Amino acid sequence: MLVFTIRRLFQAIPILIVSSFLSFWLATVSGDPVTQKFALRNPPPSKAILDLTRHNMRLDRPWITQYWDWLWGLVSRGDWGPSIDGLQIGSAIGTALAVTLRLILAAMIIALVLAMASGIISAYRQYSKVDYSFTFVGFVFLAMPTFWIAALLKEGAIQFNNSWQSSFGTRPIQTVGQQSIVPPTDFFGRMSDYGTHLVLPTISLALITYAAWSRFVRGSLLEVLNSDYVRLARAKGLTPRRVMFRHALRTALIPMTTVTALTIAALFGGAIITERVFQWRGMGTLIINAINERDRYVIMGWLLVVGLIVVLGNIIADLLYAVLDPRIRYE
Repeated sequence: MLVFTIRRLFQAIPILIVSSFLSFWLATVSGDPVTQKFALRNPPPSKAILDLTRHNMRLDRPWITQYWDWLWGLVSRGDWGPSIDGLQIGSAIGTALAVTLRLILAAMIIALVLAMASGIISAYRQYSKVDYSFTFVGFVFLAMPTFWIAALLKEGAIQFNNSWQSSFGTRPIQTVGQQSIVPPTDFFGRMSDYGTHLVLPTISLALITYAAWSRFVRGSLLEVLNSDYVRLARAKGLTPRRVMFRHALRTALIPMTTVTALTIAALFGGAIITERVFQWRGMGTLIINAINERDRYVIMGWLLVVGLIVVLGNIIADLLYAVLDPRIRYE
């Protein structure tokens, strides 16, 4: 297992290098960040100032040289490169990543619990009213864009807060930001503050994910329930509960593990929209600002971190296969 993990990590290195190379080229051809930065200045800066800024941003060399300098500086010195806005890129990504991971992990846990529950019930009671109800709800959420669900939840929470405030004088559901402007100083107060701000964006992100996962759990479980070894277990007189949880579910979770790992990248994409609606300052805000400013080194740092998370998620999924199915062995 250890040898397999090390081998997979080394195999991920060329994937990250190739993806970062293509991303750097796309960021380069998208435009000049210096021109973008000073486009609206009146009076416009002199050519000397523009040339100095490009030199400080390491933009006065061929783009392949820029890429190599960035890659070597990151690997050898931990230098993420200069930002057109003067950001410390490593610190900015670390702060934003902590905010976004809080949202994504909470959404994944909620989506996984809901998907497993509804998928198991739908498969166990196939073609029943409960199955049709879960199917209808799943397709409704699949058809709704992330920003639309987020906007509906936010508007509903605002209306609820207005009614609640008129009766009790407080607003229990937070609709803006990842924490209060002046957060509590004690531990439990901070956790409560984080939790109330986390409710709406987590639900909006989890509902879309749950809808897709529940359909996959149902389909995978139905396929396993119709297999020969499950029929044999039933013929031996095992209870339906034992057949479901000791034999069928464990096998059905193997493809679900792959889907969960592959969904990580989609969750980061959904988090960009969700953070925008609820005004969180996480990875979504960071990448949108960087794209607007054409801040290529911030873009590269964002893509590299997200790519690394996706690669690690797939490696973890491969390792979980051996846990779910003892017949799988890695050498």
